[in-house]
Amino acid sequence: MAEIDIRIEGKIGRVTLNRPDALNALTYDMVLKIDDALDAWANDDRVALILIDAVGDKAFCAGGDIQQLYDTASAGDYEYGRKFWRDEYRMNAKLANFPKPCIALMHGFTMGGGVGVSCHGSHRVVCESSQISMPECGIGLVPDVGGSLLLAQAPGRLGEYLGTTGARMKAGDAIYCGFADYYIPQTDWAELTARLVETGDYTRVDEMAQTPPASALEAQQEQIDKAFGGETINDILNGFDDSDWCLAAAKTLGRGCPLSIAASIALVHRVRGFTSIEPALKQEFRFTYRSASDGDFVEGIRAAIVDKDRNPKWKIPTLRDVRDIDVTKMLMPLGKNDLKLEDTHMKIGFIGLGNMGAPMARNLVAAGHAVSVFDVAGISVEGANTVQTAADAATEADVVITMLPNGAILRNVAGEVIPAMKSGACLVDCSTVDVESARTVAEQTRAAGLLSVDAPVSGGIGGAEAGTLTFMAGGSEAAFAVANPLFDIMGQKAVHCGDAGAGQAAKICNNMILGATMIVTCEAFALADKLGLDRQKMFDVASTSSGYSWSMNAYCPAPGVGPTSPSDNDYKPGFAAELMLKDLNLAQQAAEAADASTPLGQHARDMYAAFVEDGGLGMDFSAMLPHLSNQKYDA
Repeated sequence: MAEIDIRIEGKIGRVTLNRPDALNALTYDMVLKIDDALDAWANDDRVALILIDAVGDKAFCAGGDIQQLYDTASAGDYEYGRKFWRDEYRMNAKLANFPKPCIALMHGFTMGGGVGVSCHGSHRVVCESSQISMPECGIGLVPDVGGSLLLAQAPGRLGEYLGTTGARMKAGDAIYCGFADYYIPQTDWAELTARLVETGDYTRVDEMAQTPPASALEAQQEQIDKAFGGETINDILNGFDDSDWCLAAAKTLGRGCPLSIAASIALVHRVRGFTSIEPALKQEFRFTYRSASDGDFVEGIRAAIVDKDRNPKWKIPTLRDVRDIDVTKMLMPLGKNDLKLEDTHMKIGFIGLGNMGAPMARNLVAAGHAVSVFDVAGISVEGANTVQTAADAATEADVVITMLPNGAILRNVAGEVIPAMKSGACLVDCSTVDVESARTVAEQTRAAGLLSVDAPVSGGIGGAEAGTLTFMAGGSEAAFAVANPLFDIMGQKAVHCGDAGAGQAAKICNNMILGATMIVTCEAFALADKLGLDRQKMFDVASTSSGYSWSMNAYCPAPGVGPTSPSDNDYKPGFAAELMLKDLNLAQQAAEAADASTPLGQHARDMYAAFVEDGGLGMDFSAMLPHLSNQKYDA
C-alpha cells in the first residue's frame, strides 16, 4: 500500500494514512492527494460521506513531514515550505467547508498537521489512546492548519494554554476543548467503519458513541483562566503566582521558542472573533511564511529533530525579551504573498486619500481588489482608478470606504454616495467622528437597503502603510462579515464592538486612555530628569513593572529609550498632537451627551489644547515631553 490510500468503499470516500513508521506524518504529496479527493468527492453522488483513518498503533498523524521543509530552508530555499503550507491550508479549508459529513478516527498521537486533517470535520471521534496537541511553539512555529481557530474557540483561556505549552489532550479533554465530538472505544471502530461503508449514514457514529472520560483540563479551568488571562506573554508571566502549577507552566513555556509563544498568544486573541477558518488560516500563514526566513523554524528543527541536542539558540533568547513589534512583524500582512484561498476580489470605492487613506487604499490594490479612488485634493493611488466625484467611486462598488476629517464632512459625503450605491453594498467609514454622526449615517444606509460599519482605526500612519492597523467596528454582524476580509488586508486586528456607533465609542474611549497615559508618562520622565534619574533606568523599571503601558513600552516619548518611536525622529508625527486633541474633544462631547464624568479626560483635553496652541501643531502627540520639561511646578 502507498503512503496514503484513497478510494471509494461502499457508500463512502475513504482516506487512510499509511506511514506508521513515521507516525503517519503528512508529506506534500499526501496533502495534494487529499485535496484532489475532496474536489472529486464533493459532487460525487456515490460518496455519502468521508471517513479519514490511519494505519498503525501509535498515531493517527503526528503532524507534517518536516524533513524536506528543514532541508530546503536550511539551504536558504524558503519557497518549498511556503508552497507546502499554502497548499496544506487550502486543503484544510476545503475539509472545514466540505458539503458532506466528514468523520475522523483519531487514535494515538494527533498533532499539528494531523489536527488539520481531522479536527475540522463534522464527526471527530477519539478513543482511550487519543492524545491531541498543538506543539508547534517547540520548533519555532505557531499553531496552524486552522488550529488557532480551534484554540480560540476553546473554553476560557485554554486556547492560550494549549497553544503555548503544547499540552496534550486526552479523549475527555479533546471533547471538552472542542477538538473532538465523540468517544468510541477503539475496539468498536471496525464495526463502526463497516456500518458506515454499508449505509453511508453518519448517524451510526451517534449510535455507537459512549460517555467520554472526565476532562482533567475542565477541572483545571479556573486556574488556567487566571494564569493565562493576560494580553501578552509578559502580562501572563507577570500574573503567575508561586504555586507549583504556575512554576511548572513557566518551566514549560521556557522550553519553547519565545517569539512563537508570544505570537501564538496574539494569534489566538486575533482569531477569537472569527467564525470561519479562512481568516484564521490567513493569519497563520503570515507567520509560517516568515518562520524560516525571519523566525526560528530552522533552529527549532535542528535542536529537536536533527541534532536532538534540545538546546536551541533562539533569535530572541527569552520570553521577557520579546517586544510587541517583534510579534507584529511576524503577523503583519504579506501583500501580494498573502494566502489566497478563494477568489474574493471586490470592487471598492475609496474616498479620502490623506496620510491614512492613501496607504490603506494602496494595500487594497496590492491585494488584487479593483479600487476606484476620489479625494477633493486630486490625490491618486498607483494601480487604482481615479474618478471625478465621490458618487463615481461608489457606483457599482461592493464596498465604499471613507476616511474623512470629521462628522460634518462624513454626513455630506454619505448624502452623495448612498444614492449611488448598489443594493446590498456596504459603506465602511474609517474616519474618527462623533458617535451621533456615525449613527445618523448608519440609519441612512439602512433606510436605503445598504449595510454599514463605523470602523475607526488605531495604529497611525506607520500602521496604515504597513497594514497593521486595529479596526474598532460598529454595525450588524452581516455588515462586519462583509468588511472583515478588507480589515484583514489593511490591519492586523478587527474587533466587532457592537451595533452602529460602537466602533466610534470604542475609539474615543481608547484614545482618551491613550491621551491621559501619554501625559502622565511624559510627566514621569520630566520629573525623573529633574530628580537626576537616568531615562534608560527609568524605562527599565517602569516598562517591566506597574508603570507598564503602551505609551511607555511601545511608543516611549523619550528619545533613544525603548523601541524606535517618533521621539527618535524629532517628534515628526506618527499621531499628530492636533489629532489627539480632536479625539479628546470627541470624547468630551460624548461624555457631555451621555452625562458621564470624565475629569481626567477633560484635563487631558485641556492640556493638549494648550500644547497645540503653544507650538505643538504638526508635532507628534508624544512631544508633550519636551513641552512639560520646560515647565515648573504649579501647585
